[in-house]
Order: sequence, then C-alpha cells, then structure tokens
Amino acid sequence: MSDYSRLKKFHSFFKFQRDFREKSLRNVRSYEIIILWIRGRLNRTQFLILSGILVGTSAGLAGVFLKSVVHYIHYLITHKFQFEQQIYFYLIFPLCGIFFTALAVKVFFSKRDNELKGVPAILYEIAQHSSMVSHVKMYSQIVQSAITVGLGGSAGLEAPIAVTGSAIGSNFAQTYKLDYRDRTLLLAAGATAGIAAAFNAPIAGMMFAFEILLTGVVFTDFIPLVIAAVCGSLVTRILLNEETLFLFPGRHIFNYKNIPFHLALGVACGFYARYYIVVAEWIEHKFKHSKRTRLQKALIGGAMLSILCVLFPPLFGEGYSTVKGLVNGEIQHIIAASFLKYFDYHAWFVLLFLGLICLFKVFASGITIYSGGTGGNFAPSLFAGGALGYFMAMVCTQLGFHDVPVANMVLVGMAGVMSGVMYAPLTAIFLIAESSFGYDMFLPLMISSVVSYLISKRFSPMSPEVKHLADQGKVFTREHDQNLLSLLRTPELIDRDIQTIQPQAPFTDLIELVRSGKRNVIAVVDENKSLEGVVMIDDIRPIMFDTHLYHTMNVQEVMTMPPALITHDEPVRDIVKKFDETATWNLPVVDNEGHFEGFVSKSSILNKYRMILKEYSA
Repeated sequence: MSDYSRLKKFHSFFKFQRDFREKSLRNVRSYEIIILWIRGRLNRTQFLILSGILVGTSAGLAGVFLKSVVHYIHYLITHKFQFEQQIYFYLIFPLCGIFFTALAVKVFFSKRDNELKGVPAILYEIAQHSSMVSHVKMYSQIVQSAITVGLGGSAGLEAPIAVTGSAIGSNFAQTYKLDYRDRTLLLAAGATAGIAAAFNAPIAGMMFAFEILLTGVVFTDFIPLVIAAVCGSLVTRILLNEETLFLFPGRHIFNYKNIPFHLALGVACGFYARYYIVVAEWIEHKFKHSKRTRLQKALIGGAMLSILCVLFPPLFGEGYSTVKGLVNGEIQHIIAASFLKYFDYHAWFVLLFLGLICLFKVFASGITIYSGGTGGNFAPSLFAGGALGYFMAMVCTQLGFHDVPVANMVLVGMAGVMSGVMYAPLTAIFLIAESSFGYDMFLPLMISSVVSYLISKRFSPMSPEVKHLADQGKVFTREHDQNLLSLLRTPELIDRDIQTIQPQAPFTDLIELVRSGKRNVIAVVDENKSLEGVVMIDDIRPIMFDTHLYHTMNVQEVMTMPPALITHDEPVRDIVKKFDETATWNLPVVDNEGHFEGFVSKSSILNKYRMILKEYSA
C-alpha cells in the first residue's frame, strides 16, 4: 500500500470518528451534557445525592400530575351532579375506563410493556433485567391508570406511580452508565419518591423500599432513598391542596383502655385480608384463562364494575373521599350518595351497607385490574380496611360499648388490612401514622398490623402476588444465595466443546478420543444425536492399557448412564440440587427431544456464581 493510500485511509477513519462524535453530541440533550459535566467533578456519593434529588423530584411531579388529573375527573362526576344524574355516569364511565385502557394497551403498549403490573413488575425488573426498566414505563403506567381510575376504576394509583418512579430512576441510571448497584438504588429511590408523593408520607415510602422492593438485595447506601422520599413528599405538599392530599387529621387521642378493640380489629383484618387475597386470585384466574379477547374481557369486566358502582357508589374510583368521610364521622353524607337515601336512617341498615361494601370491594378491584384496567392494591386495601374499621366500631357500639374511638378504628383498620394484603406491616404502620399525624397511635397500629400480618403469613409465607414468580426464581427472596442462582442462565453454562462417539464404535476409536481430548468425560450418542450414555475416563482407566481388549470390546460395553439429566431450560437452582443429590461434577444437557447439547459442570456454576457475587456486592 502506498503512502498516499495510507494517508487517505487514515483520513477516512478520523473523519468517521469526528462525524460519529458530532452525531452523538447532537443526540445528547443539553441538560444531560450539564449533568455529565457535573458528574465528572463529583465523587460517587455526591453524584448519588444529586441523582436522588433529580429522580425524587421527577417521580414526585409524575405522582402529582396523575393524582391531580384523576381528582379533577372525580370531582366533576361526584360533585357537579345529583345522585340521579350520577347513576348514568356510574353506568358508563367505569366501563369506558377499562375498555379504553385495554384498547390503549393493545394499540400502543402491548409490544413494549409486559403483562406484569404493580409491585411484581418492579421486582421482576430488579431480578431478571438487572434493574433496567424500559423507558416506556415512564409514561405508560400514568396514561393507563389515569384512564382506568379517572373514569371510575376501583383501583389505586400508588402502584402505577411506584412503577413510573422506578422507571425514571432506572433510566436516569442507564443514561449516565451507572452499575447494577447504583441502578438498583436509583430504581428504588424513584419508587420511594412515588409512594412518598402519593401518600405524602416519606418514611412510609422508605419502608416500602426496604420491606418490599429491596428484599434480597444487599446494599449499604440509603441516603439517596431518604433524599428522594423527601423530594417526592415535598413536591406533593407544595403543589397539591389539602383536599387531594392523603391526610386524616381528625382522630382521637390514644387510650390504652381501647387496646382490646384494636386487637379484635387486627384479627378481623387478618381474616379479611385472606378473603381479599383469595377472591382476587380467583378473579385473576378467571380472566387470565378466559378464551375471550382482551377487548371482550374489558367489556365484560367494565359492565360488571359499572353495575357494582351503581349499587354501591363508594366503590367508584380510589375511594379515599369515602374513607375521609368515615374518619370525620360523615356517614350520612356517604349514605346520601347511594340508594340508602330513600330509606330511613337505621344503624343496622348502615352496618349491612358497610358489610356489603367490604365484601364487594375486592370484586370491584379485582375486576378492574384483571379485566384490562391498570391500578394497584394499595388504595383498595386501605379503603376496605377503613370500611371494616368503621363496621367494627359500629358493631361494638351496638353491643353496648359507647367509648369506641371510631376515627381511630377506621385508621387502624386501614393499616391492618393493608398489612395483611401487601405483606408490609412497617409500610402500613408508618403510612397511617404520618397521614394522621398520629405518632401516639404507634401502639394500636402495631398491634393490628402485626396481628393481621401474622394471620396472613399463617396461610401463605409470602405475598401470593409474587409467590408464583418467586417459585419460578424470577424475583428475589430473602434467600440471598438462591437470588444469585436465579440470575444464572443454563444455556450460558453449557460446555458444547464435548467429544462424542456412537455406542457401536470399537474400543480403539474411544482410545483415540481419549488420546486427543482434554475432558474426562465423553458423550455417547446415536446417529440422531440422542444421548445414549457417557464414558468416564476414570471408569475405563483400569482397562485402557490392556491392548488385548481393544478389538474385542465396543463403546456400549463401557458406557454408563448418567445419574441425572439436565434440560436446556432448567433453572440453575434445580441443577444445583441434582449435583448435590448425585455427588457428581458433570451432568449432560439435552433438549426436549433428548438430543445431546453438552455438559454443565459444577465448576462452571461456581465460577459464574463468584463473578455475579462480585458484581452484585461490589
């Protein structure tokens, strides 16, 4: 090559590099350049603090936007019209909400948004996608839940806000090339800020992250979580009015003499939480295994929800206004928005109405979420707990106990049912304590929440919402070694550079393979590549040097059947159990038709395990 050709080649190469850099800079937004410049001048801790502020504020703004839109729609429907007019809205809007949500998912989000919703979706991203959440989730959950809940879906906005916040935190970390540890931290910070913004409860947001999201994740940084929670809550307090905020200032001073009431309420909450979980799973199963299309399911579910909202108007939407009415003792205002307005007020009639609301709330929520809508179980569990607490207080009053703290029973019931449904007693305790300014209520909150939680755990050791994912190794649990094993993929562990031989081959061919090979195991396969057995070098060592046997034996006479087989899609957790049970070092891998693919060795699993342990605990 001439000097001119070399110069021309180098010139073309440098021109390509210059054009690539210019194009990359054009694709980077100006604020990203600023943050990248700042990052270069801050250490890791300082940059994470800045990240916590940015992620927390962004997630808080997303939560404020969503709650404001939904609150305004509800205000138009429930305050601007008389009950007779509202009936038509209750018949039309919930159906439209679920149908339009299903339509939006089908048209815009089905290829970019998986089927998992709420908390399980976040846990799945942490465990299976290294905390890399799709950028679509930064807005898809807001759009879907605004349509669903805004038009009357009986679900909560908190889980979609948490998913949105986690997506914001994850994508922020991806943009600035943070590692898994910091990416997971900012994902949790975004979700924390979302919950803090939704409830105006920063401590509850942090408890949510520690108790639910970061289960099985080992980390020592928590300052970004604190900062994100504060930012999310602060944005809410600045931008939202008192009517929209999740606040319950009207309550009674705690009296230790009322502990028996709270203890009984805790038991009731525990069994009701189990009822809630069982019914929700049944509804999910019915819709999931239905052969109807997505839109047909949405129409059926929407029609059922509309009927429930007409019969029981408090089931319309999140229901927080109803809970506030119960705390403030405004039961007659709640009755005035239902068919009970046509009857004379009677305490036992009101009890029947509240009891039916408790029973049908889970049907309304399950239908909303699983027929095609988008929402979470935070608000439904809080609503049901508040109604159950008021129901229990009225029962006690009718039985002759006249000093029952009704407002406190409503608040404690909210914490109790949420604790049993979400398996998150600490989150429930701090949520109600912060929202009611009732830190003196910690004792009754702890009693009811813990009792309810223990009853729920008696039926199922972990939340059924994520249990099936945990059983499949798709989300983290408190067993940290199993969490790391679930990150390993069997196809990545298969050693395919394995010598093979047919069973009818002479012993001399086997000796040649031993002489040229580097493995201590040889696979025996037929002409269709189906595994027939294995030959272990240690097994044939006693006869390897007896040349008299070379022409009188074939491979089939010296091969053995492996103690166990591995399928190419088998979870690594099960493979480790097979190694322990068989006390072997190598096991063959076959596909679903029995065709040989290679071997998995215990050493390859240990080496990969060490690499992941180093990465995830750096």
